[in-house]
Amino acid sequence: MNIFNLISILGGLSMFLFGMRMMGDGLKESSSGTLKKAMEKLTSTPAKAFLTGLVMTAVIQSSTATIVITSGLVGAGIISISQSLGIIIGANVGTTVTGQIIRLLDLDSSGTSFLQFLKPSTLAPLAMIIGIVLIMGKKFRGSEKAGRIIIGFGILFSGLLNMTDGVSSLTENGIIEQLFSRLGENPLIGYLIGAGVAFVLQSSSATIGILQAFSTSGQLTFASIYAVLVGIYLGDCVTTAIVCNIGAKPDAKRVGVVNILFNLSKSAVVLAAVTIIHRMGLLDGMWNSTIHSGGIANTNTIFNLLCAILLFPALKLYERLSLRIVKDEPAAAGRYDELLDALNPVFFSTPALAFARCYDVLMVMYGMARTNIDRAFKMLVKYDEHTAAEISEDENYIDMMADRVSNYLTQISAHITSREHVEIMNHYYSAITEFERLGDHAMNIKEIAQSLNENHIAFSATAQSELKVLHELIDTILDYTHDAFEKRDLPAARHIEPLEEVVDDMVDVLNNNHLERLREGVCGVYAGTEFLNLLSEIERISDSCSNVGVATVARVQPELRHQVHEYVSMLHSGHDEAFNREYQEAHDKYFGLLRE
Repeated sequence: MNIFNLISILGGLSMFLFGMRMMGDGLKESSSGTLKKAMEKLTSTPAKAFLTGLVMTAVIQSSTATIVITSGLVGAGIISISQSLGIIIGANVGTTVTGQIIRLLDLDSSGTSFLQFLKPSTLAPLAMIIGIVLIMGKKFRGSEKAGRIIIGFGILFSGLLNMTDGVSSLTENGIIEQLFSRLGENPLIGYLIGAGVAFVLQSSSATIGILQAFSTSGQLTFASIYAVLVGIYLGDCVTTAIVCNIGAKPDAKRVGVVNILFNLSKSAVVLAAVTIIHRMGLLDGMWNSTIHSGGIANTNTIFNLLCAILLFPALKLYERLSLRIVKDEPAAAGRYDELLDALNPVFFSTPALAFARCYDVLMVMYGMARTNIDRAFKMLVKYDEHTAAEISEDENYIDMMADRVSNYLTQISAHITSREHVEIMNHYYSAITEFERLGDHAMNIKEIAQSLNENHIAFSATAQSELKVLHELIDTILDYTHDAFEKRDLPAARHIEPLEEVVDDMVDVLNNNHLERLREGVCGVYAGTEFLNLLSEIERISDSCSNVGVATVARVQPELRHQVHEYVSMLHSGHDEAFNREYQEAHDKYFGLLRE
């Protein structure tokens, strides 16, 4: 062996790990929304939760990702710690699928051309050709994402081939034979090596893939690898537990603890069972027989599947132990602590889940701002100190939520690559700004009501009648704004702009009407000034709603995202018949109410 052989092995390992990461990240991006829905809905029984964990891990190629996401969902209160138990065991079984894919190394393609296509030496370049065609060829929705997944698959197998080529030189020097014969003599060393490598690589699938690459030397036996496999389970779950503990609530930390307890139990069961069965002489035929890639994959799958079946009845025991190991924190005093705690870093690896948590907070922000606007309008008619205090308290929460979501989105930005996620981020940044502004306008209206009350001044009956019509119009716009953001409802978003234009017209008319009343002495100067300030706040509310509506249109129709100003100008210039018709209908309706 020389330095060039070592470079070949390490280069192959690097390609293998990068390919696995690239493929896994692409799969997680494309399936994270499905994963979230599945975990929320398919965990009503332990059996369903087990199947959910198994299938989802097989899809995204990472038990760590599945368990970390589960930890985040538990911390967010979406699923309970009890519901997560089956997912954890299912994820441990699902991760064996990667080994079954890598076993294609064992294929003998000498007999048929079809099998030749399944050999890694053919699959690797074929996958990269298909992947680059998808990325650089004719675009369609999801083509780049699919291309990255397929190229990752090709790089994975290319790295695997490089490793096996490098391993062949070690075989000639007898190094592998000496190494693995010693592992067979001392299972404890094999156990520690497996745990250490899995901990460093942060992936049981990658570690087992490396073991499968070494199997091409023909020097590995069942005796030399079974303890390594068991060690891998522990090393991987320790990494997962560490990630689950980052900024997590107690229940989320317990998910990582349960995973460790299960894997420790699995290690004990496998080691004890293999030792007993071997001493009974039942493993003599395979103990020192050569084991190849397929045999390692099968052994890994059998170990995990049998342990899942044997240890499944102990789920409640694991839960009780985790409750003793991780103590509850003192009860949170904050009104929205649970909602904000769901903005958890564990979701960064699956941005769709992270954005879902932001969406939840943004909907609460909008609801509070909308409620404060309604409260503030009512206080113009009848001032109430308790309502004023509620508006101020909720405004503080709105500001806090805006800061938390904004900071969380900034952190997410380092983890996103897809254009779709960039569009979601831009939409949410816009929503944060506009929802916070709606809260600010509600506060300003409250202060106008407070000022009128302190000075014992009221608007004239005519002014109150006009404000009632304007409030009704703003209320309709706010309804459409809610539907536009909540459901990405394109018709609702398009309804906002013509109504906003009617608000501008009505504010101009009411402004002139009020100036006329001032000249006639019907209204006092102080009340007149506050009325004009109020009209300005109402106009700004409709402007914020308009911005939300336009941002929603741009997200649903990405071709408009760089032409937003041109789109709005086109509407206001009278070149859109639907806009013109709706504007005229709304104008006639609300100005008709104004004349009654």
